[in-house]
Amino acid sequence: MPTQDEASILACIPSLRRYARGLVADVAQADDLVQDTLERGWARLASWQAGTDMRAWLFSIMHNVRIDQLRRNPAQVEEFNVETHAATTQDDATMRLQLRDMETALRLLPEDQRAVLLLVGLEELRYEEVAAMLEIPLGTVMSRLARAREKLRTLMDGRPLRAPLKVVK
Repeated sequence: MPTQDEASILACIPSLRRYARGLVADVAQADDLVQDTLERGWARLASWQAGTDMRAWLFSIMHNVRIDQLRRNPAQVEEFNVETHAATTQDDATMRLQLRDMETALRLLPEDQRAVLLLVGLEELRYEEVAAMLEIPLGTVMSRLARAREKLRTLMDGRPLRAPLKVVK
């Protein structure tokens, strides 16, 4: 019979999988990220402070594991496979196309913006929680979120992205 802490970790797995699949395009890599996160969390369960949000604690661990992965393989290119991310339960072709376009647009966002957008929008975490998890200032969370939403809107509307730098002559 699992302890209450162990049961709390197990209850977080669906959220961890959603976030991991948003961060990395490949389902196998996302599952590996979740597994690495759970292994690290399980090994460090004694450092978790009872009464705090277990999910936020595990997201922080996942963020750090992902940074470690990127540092080990800085030139790693992720392939986006629409087949693995298509909504299989939807029969509506329009909905599937919209989901595919949304996933493609999410992949085009810089990872730091995508992470904030997923944590706030998908996981419904408060800005303060995201700032603490990612170890960035609250203003940076709000800025990244605003930029991510604007880029996502632009991409979903089919408008070209503006160049962030202006040409000075």
